Amino acid sequence: MTEFLARMTGGGADRTRPEGGALSPPLGPARPLGQWALAGVAVASFGGPLALAALNAPLIAAGGAISSAGLSMVLAAAAFGFPLAIWFGYARHISSSGGLYAFTEAAAGRRVALVQACVWAFSYLLYVVYTTAQIVYDLLPVVLPGERRYQTVLEVAIPVVLAGVMISGRRVALLVIGLIAVGQLALAAALSGVTLANVSTPASSFGTSAPAGSLAIAGGQTALLYICGSLPFFLGGELGGNVRQQFRTMRRGVLGAYLATAVVIIAAVAPLAADPALAGSVIPGMAVAERFVGHDFAVTVGIGVAVSTAAVILIEYLALSRLAVAVTKWPLRRVLIGIGVIMVAVGPVLLINPDQIYDDLVTPSLFALWLSQLITFAVYPRFIARRGGRVGPAVALAAGASALAVYGLWTTIATASISF
Repeated sequence: MTEFLARMTGGGADRTRPEGGALSPPLGPARPLGQWALAGVAVASFGGPLALAALNAPLIAAGGAISSAGLSMVLAAAAFGFPLAIWFGYARHISSSGGLYAFTEAAAGRRVALVQACVWAFSYLLYVVYTTAQIVYDLLPVVLPGERRYQTVLEVAIPVVLAGVMISGRRVALLVIGLIAVGQLALAAALSGVTLANVSTPASSFGTSAPAGSLAIAGGQTALLYICGSLPFFLGGELGGNVRQQFRTMRRGVLGAYLATAVVIIAAVAPLAADPALAGSVIPGMAVAERFVGHDFAVTVGIGVAVSTAAVILIEYLALSRLAVAVTKWPLRRVLIGIGVIMVAVGPVLLINPDQIYDDLVTPSLFALWLSQLITFAVYPRFIARRGGRVGPAVALAAGASALAVYGLWTTIATASISF
């Protein structure tokens, strides 16, 4: 768990690509994806919110900026505005199941886009196969100590269940993701409420009492945690209406999910400036729940963190399948089965040495993730120039987002060298 934190820290027929040519038709069932279904995917993709509020964000703040915990979370939310603005800038004109690949293609051409897509797919394919080890060997033993006797079964069974959900079809997958999104957002809100009610938030939490360097690191590393917010854009080809209507749907879903996530994280972490010991717990959200509500609520929060992490795997699986179809034109069901076979086959392999295999895979996965995002960010001014837009603001946005991606690359390399 701490190792991961360290490493991480229907319509539209009138749509055309900027260079000409109709976009691919929506994937899956003919019925367009609804606003609420997209919102569920968006909520679960940002971390998800419960994992960030109960685990990742408090631990990052506890690393040296706990006295300014509230401010570090606000700075993180503001910093991530740069990537969000760029994704929305692309999505205003492009709605495709290619997601970031389609964005990059419109800006820099197919060759560069194929490079971006390959790097991105490599990153997330690794993620969907190694993250079950984090759930089984890092998270669940803290929540349920007796779980250790079932680790072998769980490491094999969880990939089977996740693959089964995806292969069952879009409706089943979106229903499961939506239920998890609602449940974890409710738990995150409840945890934030408990924290605010029982730990008096000091004004200094939103001040600069922490060292400037520690504050910047905490804000930057927390901002990195939001990066999976790009995943909903791979469902752009399945939204109804013309490109303008699809953009509105996407903006409402993603922006609403981001703001809700940022609010619950700030509310859950800011009060911990008054009680640093809570923030330094193995799972801070569980420690808060245990102290102020009881053991049952603490276990519920802990299980919710594990399920929240599993939901991100489902969304990454969803995005990978859409990208594969957009690039290769292979049948969607064949792609879903292929990814599922890989997941299920790797599960038993992880049993050989889960900690070592996880360590070996997480660094290249994160490096590829930030490199793929950097490509999409860096070519954004070219996209705006091609459309006759204002290049100056586009350059500023690209610089901010690229700086975050470069920081992600640097953090990945730095923590990898320390571990070796």
